[in-house]
Amino acid sequence: MKLGLGIPQRKGVDLRNDIIEAARTAESAGFSSLWTHERLVFPTEPRDGMYGVPGLPWGKYYEQSPDSLAMLAAAAAVTETVRLGTSVLVAPLYQPVRLAKALATIDQISGGRLVAGLGVGWSSDEARAVGGSMSERGRRVDETLDVFQAVWGPDPVSYEGDTVVLDKAIVLPKPVSRIPVLIGGGSTRALDRIARRADGWTPSGLSPAQVGETWSQIRETAAGYGRDPAAMELIVRANIQVTGDPAGDNRFPFTGNMGQIIDDIVACAQVGADELIVELQLVEPFAGTKHLLDTALEIRERAVAAGI
Repeated sequence: MKLGLGIPQRKGVDLRNDIIEAARTAESAGFSSLWTHERLVFPTEPRDGMYGVPGLPWGKYYEQSPDSLAMLAAAAAVTETVRLGTSVLVAPLYQPVRLAKALATIDQISGGRLVAGLGVGWSSDEARAVGGSMSERGRRVDETLDVFQAVWGPDPVSYEGDTVVLDKAIVLPKPVSRIPVLIGGGSTRALDRIARRADGWTPSGLSPAQVGETWSQIRETAAGYGRDPAAMELIVRANIQVTGDPAGDNRFPFTGNMGQIIDDIVACAQVGADELIVELQLVEPFAGTKHLLDTALEIRERAVAAGI
């Protein structure tokens, strides 16, 4: 199993310097990929709990969430080999043709290293900010996938969907090669969409056992659609919180002392994960980018020693 790193992007990060430092450090240390997450706005009186959980306060770490694609373009310019991914972009917040063009542009800048992770989103405040609604999220994601297929294919492009019409249009640049599209989420509809259409799944907030069980379900469903499950990727986003003392038996996944964190990482490899994103900035207090990178390097060193 490979290890990726979440690029620091939260409040308290120096966007001018820290993105470049993190990208270069991660690549030189042997991380296989760099990832961004996305929040469009941070409502002070949100209509929805964080992650869609009623009453759950939004974490202060989401107060600053710079544009994910701009960050990946910056990382692409200072790296040579690491893959660059989104985990995840909230697809319904974007006009599909513009998103397809932006992703293809970054793929060209990086020399074909982009991975597009998409989600439907959980915040009605974000949906309202772009004139959308929560009820149309699934349709918007499906249309986005349709547009990707059309726009990244041969020119001239013709397509007609719910909101997009293209009539014999040239749409450049094209990706270097086919951009892998992963989908997050765990609802019945999301899992079916992954099995039918995606190149893989990028879950977060689940235990290794839950990941393994759901991944088996996705692969079985994909095979039922006539797809090759072996061609799909499982890339787990691990929102890590390292504690000094061991956490209790009912601990949240990837929370605990360093030994418990490594145990969870090893367990993800055992249930079939192809890659795991080490995400260390969703904590309070945030100790800065240097501490994040030092911790990431220690985690990688210990994971390699454990056979990852």
